[in-house]
Amino acid sequence: MLVSLLKKTGLKLSLNDPRWGNRKDDGKKAQEGKKPGEGPPDLDQLWRDFNQRLNAFFGQKNRPDNGGNNSGGGGPRPDMKGAGITAGVVGVIAVFIWLASGAFIVQEGQSGVVLTFGQYTRTAPAGFNWRWPYPFQTDETVNVSQVRTVEVGYRQSLRNKQTGESLMLTDDENIIDIQFAVQYTLKDPVEWLFSLRDQEDTLRQVAETAIREVVGRSKMDFVLYEGREKVAFDTQKLMQQILEGYKAGVLINNVTMQAVQPPEQVQAAFDDAVKAGQDRERQKNEGQAYANDVIPKARGAAFRLVQEAEAYRAMVTENSEGNASRFKQVLVEYQKAPAVTRDRMYLETMQQVFSSASKVMVDAKTGSNLLYLPLDKLIAQQAASDASAAAARAAAAAPAANTVMPQEAMQTVEVNSRRDSRSSRERESR
Repeated sequence: MLVSLLKKTGLKLSLNDPRWGNRKDDGKKAQEGKKPGEGPPDLDQLWRDFNQRLNAFFGQKNRPDNGGNNSGGGGPRPDMKGAGITAGVVGVIAVFIWLASGAFIVQEGQSGVVLTFGQYTRTAPAGFNWRWPYPFQTDETVNVSQVRTVEVGYRQSLRNKQTGESLMLTDDENIIDIQFAVQYTLKDPVEWLFSLRDQEDTLRQVAETAIREVVGRSKMDFVLYEGREKVAFDTQKLMQQILEGYKAGVLINNVTMQAVQPPEQVQAAFDDAVKAGQDRERQKNEGQAYANDVIPKARGAAFRLVQEAEAYRAMVTENSEGNASRFKQVLVEYQKAPAVTRDRMYLETMQQVFSSASKVMVDAKTGSNLLYLPLDKLIAQQAASDASAAAARAAAAAPAANTVMPQEAMQTVEVNSRRDSRSSRERESR
């Protein structure tokens, strides 16, 4: 483009000229004696000619000498045609630069918003885009993939507290100090740019409003201990509802509780109350552990006693039923033969009595002497005689001689015979 302009203006340049860029005097001397168009032109003269053409184009005069040239010699007059071409080229370049200023690049994860005279026109995707240059259109680039954070109750560090934001009133009329952070992303760049004036400050106020409402419906102990996650979740949900109503184009990702504690002025008293509560819980746990140890044992012992009582009742009931059944059977037999049954019952009863007694006193109805039956000695003697007989049989193979019965045994036989005769007489009398 510059070469064609120089051709149209009639200027020729030669880069091989050894006198290129020499001094002004050397240039004048070199131009002397040469015809127009021969040899390399002087740069100073070329610059002067260019300035003259621009001055002529804008209607300026060189000097007040009625159109004379600046050197007083026979220099060329300004060429209006060349000046117009130069101005056109400059204008084309300016227009090209102006149109090129409308190009813009949107990075990945961002969105470009194109505005026409300040009004929303379209959303440009990621990549190379073009709009009409200023002042017709402008563009705003919004990062929609970045996770942004707004802090409530503190700035930059937890030590830098903002008491006006962090102090809140609970449902049980206690003051609590809460510091938390809200993480969010943008889901609609147009709403983010045009629905809110100060976006970050608005989000902070919405977060403060939401958590004050949630904390105002909760007890202090619930917020401090087991309900921290629920408070954060409810705050996130309420913030999203409020921002949807504002059409803020924001998506709340997470609400993180940084610090939840009572105010510093009552921190010492609160710590004492917490310790007392912990001691109470510890004692309750110890009592519960003792109860868990004693109560099962007591219940086991009570259950064992109940089972033993049930077993005893069942045993007594079964014995009673058995005795009743046996009595009925005896009654049937007694009705068949009363005398035999009475004798049998008498013998069985006496057998039971004598089996548990070691001494028996017998008194005859005739008024004779009282008989004494040492049953234990008789049993012992009988056992000794059996043992001696066994030893004798083991010592000698010959049959043992007949042994004379002791005097006590003879008395016993006589007592038995007398008792049998007396019993028979009683039965006959009955």
